[in-house]
Amino acid sequence: MKLFKRRANQPSQNTNPSSVLLNENGVAQQTTSQQNQAMIIDGNQHNFMQEVLESSKEIPVMVDFWANWCAPCKQLTPILEKITQSARGRIKLVKLDIDANTALVQQLMQIGLPIQSIPLVAAFWKGQIIDMFQGSQPESAVQQFVDHILKAAGSAMPSADFIEEGQQALNEGQADKAVALFSQALENEPERPEIWGGLIRAVLAHSGPEDAQNVLNEVPKDLLEHSEITGAQAAIDLAKEGAKAQSEADQLMDKIKADPNDFQARYDLATALNASGKKREAADELLKIIQSDRQWNDEGAKKQLLRFFEAWGVDDPITLEARRRLSSLLFS
Repeated sequence: MKLFKRRANQPSQNTNPSSVLLNENGVAQQTTSQQNQAMIIDGNQHNFMQEVLESSKEIPVMVDFWANWCAPCKQLTPILEKITQSARGRIKLVKLDIDANTALVQQLMQIGLPIQSIPLVAAFWKGQIIDMFQGSQPESAVQQFVDHILKAAGSAMPSADFIEEGQQALNEGQADKAVALFSQALENEPERPEIWGGLIRAVLAHSGPEDAQNVLNEVPKDLLEHSEITGAQAAIDLAKEGAKAQSEADQLMDKIKADPNDFQARYDLATALNASGKKREAADELLKIIQSDRQWNDEGAKKQLLRFFEAWGVDDPITLEARRRLSSLLFS
C-alpha cells in the first residue's frame, strides 16, 4: 500500500493565460513558482549592494561564488537552487561569477572573504556575513547550513511546521494525521532526515513494520546513517521482535505475578508493551530489572532500554523521562 506520494515535477515553463492569478483589482499576480524563481538571481558588481546587502535587511541572502571552470560549483549550485525554492521566499540566493566580476571579488577579498578557493557560499543577514562554507557539500549538509541561517534570522523552512505538528500528532496517537503531515513536509524537503524518520515512525504506527520498511527503503542513500534513520530502523526491528511477545503478553504477566524476579518474562513483556505503543510501561519493566539486578543477562535490560531510546527519538518525552530515571538508578 502506498501511503504517501511525491509531487510530480512540472517541466514546462510556459504560462497558461487561464492559470494566471489575479488580485482583487484584476491585476496579474506572481505564482508561487514565479516568486520562488525571483529568490534566485545572478549577481554582479552593479547590483551587489541592492540584491545582497540591502535585501539582507529583510531576508537572509546566500551568495554562491562560482566559475565556469569549477566542477564542484556545478554540483553545488543546483542543490542551493533546490533548497532556496523549497524555502518559498524565506531565503534568497545570489549567484556570482567571480571571473565576470573581478573588481567586486577583489573588494570582498580585502574584507576577508576567501574567494580564492571556490565554491564558496557566504550568508548575509542585516548587511553582515553570519556564516559561510567552502567546497562542495551533500544536500543534507547544505540544508543544515540553511536551517542555521534561518534560525539566526528568526525564521525556519516551511516544512518545520509540518514536522512539529506531525510529531505532536504521533505523540498523541493520531498516526494517520502524522503520516499526512510528514508526507506534506517531504514534498518540500525530500532530503531532510527528520522528515523521513518521522514518516517511517508514523507509517509504523499506522500500518505496521512491513509498510514502514517499504518507506525506509526509499530513503536516499546518503541519509541512511543519520540518527533519525537508524532510530527509525530500530523502531521497525523492535516492532518485529514484539509481535510474537504481544501474543504472549497475558502469560508473561502471569509469570511475573507468580515470580516478580522472573527477569526474562519482564524483558519480554517490555518488548511486547513497546510494540503495542505503551512506551512508558515498557520502560517501567526494564527499569525494574535494572533496579533489582543491573548486571542481569550482561546488562540486557539496560541495552534494550537504550534501543528503545534510539527507536523513540532523543527528544521524545518518554525517552527524556526514562533516561532521567535510568541515570538516577545507575549513579545512585
